[in-house]
Amino acid sequence: MKRIAIFVSGNGTNLQRIAEYFKGNPEVEIVNVVCNNPKAYAIERAKHLGIPVRMVNKQEFNSTAFTQEMADLQLDFIVLAGFLWKIPESLIQVYPKKIINIHPALLPKYGGKGFYGEHVHEAVVAAKEAYSGITIHYVNEIYDSGEIIFQAKVALTSDETPDSVAAKIHLLEQANFPVIIEMLLKQ
Repeated sequence: MKRIAIFVSGNGTNLQRIAEYFKGNPEVEIVNVVCNNPKAYAIERAKHLGIPVRMVNKQEFNSTAFTQEMADLQLDFIVLAGFLWKIPESLIQVYPKKIINIHPALLPKYGGKGFYGEHVHEAVVAAKEAYSGITIHYVNEIYDSGEIIFQAKVALTSDETPDSVAAKIHLLEQANFPVIIEMLLKQ
């Protein structure tokens, strides 16, 4: 049995898609959702899915006690699904190459601190990019700079808006993220 925790900050659509993908799979269990935003709709999604939610503030999150709490869960993998805080080095050391993130752009472009969600899509449209996409990567100590595991791209038209790009990226996330997680769990 592979044990996963999913870290979220927002709406939780990727959380829901991942949970639905693995529902009924006897080899994978989502044991915990960690959330740093008390207003995140992801909390409701997790409750509806029957997954325990661990709310965390910045001080707790960066503490060795939180790292130990995650280690005590005997996790095999941590998935960042729209989680906006930098992961503490202590947690990365406990889970080397066991923490992954999905980024809504083709890294290394449009990555780093401040590049998340609509900010990424606005920058892509402003630059008149011909393509955008998703990047699934390992998490290290620097925002969006971990080893790339998978990328998928989508063509953009000259009349794209940040919302239309976001819709295309969302489809890529929903189609690919659970599949890549499953592939990594089997390694």
